[in-house]
Amino acid sequence: MLAVADTEQLPVAAARAGDARAWDVLFQRFQLPLYAYVHELVRHEQTAFDIVQETFIAAARHVAGLRDDAKFGSWLFGIAHQKVIQHWRKPARDHEPLDELAEVLPCDTDDPRDWLIRREREAEFFASVAKLPEPQREVLLLHFLEDFSLEEIADIACAPVGTVKSRLHYAKRALRQLMKEQP
Repeated sequence: MLAVADTEQLPVAAARAGDARAWDVLFQRFQLPLYAYVHELVRHEQTAFDIVQETFIAAARHVAGLRDDAKFGSWLFGIAHQKVIQHWRKPARDHEPLDELAEVLPCDTDDPRDWLIRREREAEFFASVAKLPEPQREVLLLHFLEDFSLEEIADIACAPVGTVKSRLHYAKRALRQLMKEQP
């Protein structure tokens, strides 16, 4: 599972001071979790890359306004969340999702049959997650894949903690039902 870095190890103060190496560290640490989160919401590879890039540009511009360096991760995901919402509000574009040509190869130690079964179950799971309403899918991904607390998700989603709890409850319930319906 992807997890966001411990805040004690993050060079946020150095990044705020303009240290390019600190930004490299932050980018390397957060690019994959941000991409995974954004891609699950927008379902388009290039759009997800663009939003992650826009997120880091906005973070670099506004890091001086971050009051608590310990909340850098949730602050960054909050920016990404807002960028996704802006994307959804833009007029629809005519684009076809690109075929994903680079498939992850199984490890040499894995039995290919086991690997195929895992991939199939993973695909079924994410297909079910994709059927959830956006607000439910968002909290589910942030909580279970990115390991954010309910309070951090509330900050990211600009919603009360009670709403986040409710969305998470209904998302889990709906996901269980969708997984039962799988053949």
